[in-house]
Amino acid sequence: MNRSHFITLISLLTLLNPVFTFSQTNQKATGNWSGTIDLPTAKLEMIFKISENESGKLVSKLDVPAQGAKDLPVADTKVSGDSIFLNVAMILGKYEGKFTSDSTIEGTWKQSGMNFPLSFKKTQVVTELKRPQTPKPPFPYTSEDVEYMNPASGLKLAGTLTLPENAIKCPAVILISGSGAQDRNETIFGHKPFLVIADYLTRKGIAVLRVDDRGVGGSEGNTANATSEDFAGDVIAGLDFLKTRNEIDHKKTGLIGHSEGGLIAPLVATKSKDVAFIVLLAGPGIKGEQIIYSQVENFNRAAGLSEEQINQKMDTEKAVLDILLNQKDSSARIEQLQNVLSESSYNTLSADQKKAIDIQTKAVNTPWFRFFLAYDPFPVLKKVKCPVLALNGAKDLQVPPKENLEAIKKALTEGGNKNFKTMEIPGLNHLFQHCKTCLVSEYATIEETISPEVLEIIYNWIWNSALKD
Repeated sequence: MNRSHFITLISLLTLLNPVFTFSQTNQKATGNWSGTIDLPTAKLEMIFKISENESGKLVSKLDVPAQGAKDLPVADTKVSGDSIFLNVAMILGKYEGKFTSDSTIEGTWKQSGMNFPLSFKKTQVVTELKRPQTPKPPFPYTSEDVEYMNPASGLKLAGTLTLPENAIKCPAVILISGSGAQDRNETIFGHKPFLVIADYLTRKGIAVLRVDDRGVGGSEGNTANATSEDFAGDVIAGLDFLKTRNEIDHKKTGLIGHSEGGLIAPLVATKSKDVAFIVLLAGPGIKGEQIIYSQVENFNRAAGLSEEQINQKMDTEKAVLDILLNQKDSSARIEQLQNVLSESSYNTLSADQKKAIDIQTKAVNTPWFRFFLAYDPFPVLKKVKCPVLALNGAKDLQVPPKENLEAIKKALTEGGNKNFKTMEIPGLNHLFQHCKTCLVSEYATIEETISPEVLEIIYNWIWNSALKD
């Protein structure tokens, strides 16, 4: 659910860029270089693609296949004799290595006060991600880029509306993404689950609106400074926009929310009369604070950490969340977070180490995260009267299925909702992929973007239950 828990892993990706001086050195350095960092929970391959531009300067790009990263620009590289120095300022990472032959480099990657041995080998083969479910044109439907305003915030929102061919008063859905700044396809690790969902449903007669989050793509604003309530307002603006389209039956317009989107959809359904149904994909039924605790425990246990190590991480997490939930003074909150995250040694750290702690502090100390921690979806779910489908993967480590589905079911039952269904689907992770370890680090290595079974369940439920006269 909360991407801040794998930001650290992802931040280890965005690395380097070579700039060389001598032609002979250039010839030695050019090519594809593959190396692997051994992280506590995974092995992370990095591939630097180095070439010489027309001015004789070396330029490079970085692929991190396990994270779905491709052709990331690399900033600063220096070569002197057999030594190579690479500085990635944006993530406070540095690499120092030596050419031990024309095809090998040995050295150390330094980041956040930690050192990782990292050797590179020149290779002709570059690992490519396979995403067979990503739709490719031509499409048997209309796809239109759209823009509209959220009058409450004054922000422009941009997205894509797909319409069945010759659509006349057809049903429609708005897709609501999970936490973090997401594009309209909810792109993650090279997967585009919202594009896959939109293609599937539109081919079967349902119009789909998918939208860039605030500050992403064509949408204005800043995700970090907004909360789930603000995003609910953006969805309501989307509903109002769809009401202007003659192709769509606004009385048959629903919402499909993934992860945090599954928290936002019920909020919108209680604020707007224009929501015909909602589908919650790994949506929360319990407070955000409890979800975070479950994530920390589940991730680390699945990664093979000992109970003692898990307890230590849980203690740190509880200390951080207690500060975020209870410290109202902004300056005191930052100071206390720095103290906890540095294990009470902030003032003795180097400049780079302090910057790393500051980045962690800033990542958690946002209005969005503080709202999420305190928010209890249960009372809102009790007020939802439209049809509801709630799905969870049985192996979801981010939004644990049992406790969340039970809470959703209990809330809807207590609220008197007569048309809802909850399902725990075997073998699927948080992205509804069939998985093995089901850790975040595995998401990118899985070719499947979303289980076809889930797509079929959503479609059949919308037609046979949500829109049944």
